[in-house]
Amino acid sequence: MVGQEFSNNRAIEVNSLNFYYGDSQALFDINIAIPRKMVTALIGPSGCGKSTFLRTLNRMNDIIDDVRLDGRIMVDGDDIYDSKMNIVTLRKKVGMVFQKSNPFPKSIFDNVAYGPRIHGTKSNSQLAEIVEKSLERSGLWEEVKDRLDDSALGLSGGQQQRLCIARALAVQPEILLMDEPASALDPRSTTKVEDLIGELKKDYTIIIVTHNMQQAARDSDHTAFFYEGRLVEYDETSNLFTNPKEKQTEDYITGRFG
Repeated sequence: MVGQEFSNNRAIEVNSLNFYYGDSQALFDINIAIPRKMVTALIGPSGCGKSTFLRTLNRMNDIIDDVRLDGRIMVDGDDIYDSKMNIVTLRKKVGMVFQKSNPFPKSIFDNVAYGPRIHGTKSNSQLAEIVEKSLERSGLWEEVKDRLDDSALGLSGGQQQRLCIARALAVQPEILLMDEPASALDPRSTTKVEDLIGELKKDYTIIIVTHNMQQAARDSDHTAFFYEGRLVEYDETSNLFTNPKEKQTEDYITGRFG
């Protein structure tokens, strides 16, 4: 159900998006409207374009040489590829959490305070408040509140990933992009991250790339199935998993390929 209509409550609207790495086209005519304060999962086999698509939403692909796109991506009504778009402002609004946790080689406190400092927050008391609130939102505060000056690299893998989520939350984004945030974690840490996603969607629009069908079914409100750079089907998650409209979607979610 490509291009399914939602109400006006849209966080992101993508129209006729084509994306290229050099001469190779990676995304073909993507049209999708992503609703606010819900979780949207992007699924599909490796190399299908879902992570490339995710990175177009905050212009992370800009750091790669020889890429180009045409079409339009609107975030809260603003064309993010307009020449007047401030990239720093965009990435403040649209935060990102990567597949592999990537804490800075700094203290736990300085990891979370990094973004607010970059954006001009100087007050130590204000920074302390932001750090505490962000760590609470990421479910990490009780585990680290007595060792904020310790290196973030001493945290477990699951804790590091939640720290990276706290770091993203510290600049008060509206949208969180998550590229397989639990794929490198043990089952217990995965559960914590999934529970956290369920909590965060009350206040944030979340878009998550996942290879895990069960995770998509559990955690998302809407699901988009990508295949070979094309958006094959997009619907409410319950509909897509129980009554897919496209045979390709059905074959993928039932494990016939992928």
